[in-house]
Amino acid sequence: MLKIGKLAQQAIAAASYLAERYDAEGSRVSASDIADARELHRPVVSKILAALSLHGITTGTTGPSGGYRLAREPAEITLHEIVAAFEHTDIRPMCPFGPNWCGHGELCPLHDAITAAAEDVTRFLQSQNLGPFCGLKRSAAKKKTRKRRA
Repeated sequence: MLKIGKLAQQAIAAASYLAERYDAEGSRVSASDIADARELHRPVVSKILAALSLHGITTGTTGPSGGYRLAREPAEITLHEIVAAFEHTDIRPMCPFGPNWCGHGELCPLHDAITAAAEDVTRFLQSQNLGPFCGLKRSAAKKKTRKRRA
């Protein structure tokens, strides 16, 4: 899995559900439906949807026929855009020798590898969008129950 924050991961999960339900008629989905479908906490989903709305990724309306939908076609919304709503995406990874090593003389032995990995993640997030989720109808996941030991 990608090493991005938990809130950004949950935002991708919520947005992917909106992409699944995206249609030309403008159908909306409630925050609680998204939370239930993706097994996320409802207050967190509400916070995520509000932040995505502020960044122009979702739109929301209140009332009996209210809910959320993507503000644009799923294929026009990149994962990078979603992650950027929750994390600073322009921060370079810290050098293993500390914040004042690389860039102040000789580079650390891992500098090139760390930089390449960070650039790969950024390229991946920029190149992937919500399009593949559009119209995807997935059955609800079965929750596994754990047996308690007596």
